Amino acid sequence: MSTAYLGTSAFAAAVLERLAATPHRPAIVVTRPDRPAGRGRVLTPPPVATTARDLGLEVIQPESVNTDEVTEQILASGAGVGVVCAFGALIKDPLLSRLELLNVHPSLLPRWRGAAPVERAIMAGDAETGVSIMRLTEGLDSGPVCLQEPEPIGADDDYGTLAARLERLGGDLLVRALDERPAFAEQDETAVTYAHKIDKAESRIDWRQPAAFIERRVRAFDPFPGASFPCAGEAVKLWRAQVRLDLGGPPGRVLRAEGDDLIVTCGEGALQLLQLQRPGGKRISAGAFLQARPGLVGTDLGH
Repeated sequence: MSTAYLGTSAFAAAVLERLAATPHRPAIVVTRPDRPAGRGRVLTPPPVATTARDLGLEVIQPESVNTDEVTEQILASGAGVGVVCAFGALIKDPLLSRLELLNVHPSLLPRWRGAAPVERAIMAGDAETGVSIMRLTEGLDSGPVCLQEPEPIGADDDYGTLAARLERLGGDLLVRALDERPAFAEQDETAVTYAHKIDKAESRIDWRQPAAFIERRVRAFDPFPGASFPCAGEAVKLWRAQVRLDLGGPPGRVLRAEGDDLIVTCGEGALQLLQLQRPGGKRISAGAFLQARPGLVGTDLGH
């Protein structure tokens, strides 16, 4: 049975590749319009558009999917079911009531409904997350679930490493759902949590927070948007850190800055900064960073 695929992000592009290699190959792919991106604000297609064209699939990029015209175009493709994955916009009638829509959601619903489930799971210190295949309804990720499988979150997992495994899991579960058509079960509304969209302000490190909390946030924001802090007039990104509960002091104070040791005190414990990036530069070790920024011991990095 052919499908209609609605997705936008790199995560959705990976799931699309898996789907396209099966008998459920999409008859049409719907994604968001091209948007300006990067420092040059160059008009750039979303990852799903690029992947779909590389696969030889028909692609449409309407401003809104919630019109009679777009619904008719999708139905005219002959798709028997729609698949939604990280589309990035609400899908409503008329499409919602005229085509069965399955949603690939990277969390163990009802935990982490919403826009940033992978990041929020890492930030919360969850031991596991996973993928759920659900029927799309009017509510936010509130439809009944037909398949679900967990995925452990490792102590060193960042968004990039965890998302890569969830992409593979999501593609496999989606194909199973389309092949086997398992029964749906309603979600437990008493166990709902929400994964709100990441706000840019969250990427700035607040040293008053516990070291363990900051370290998880650093991993959750790798590779985007990156956790950062001001240092010597620059916005420095922190990509890797280690919690040091044996050390402490006033939050935001550079406790050590020698050799490869760059340690900053937090609201609880301290962080040993391992990998950083200056504006316009590459990711470098703490030792390389200190060579360019000597004399940091005792510096107050602020909050």
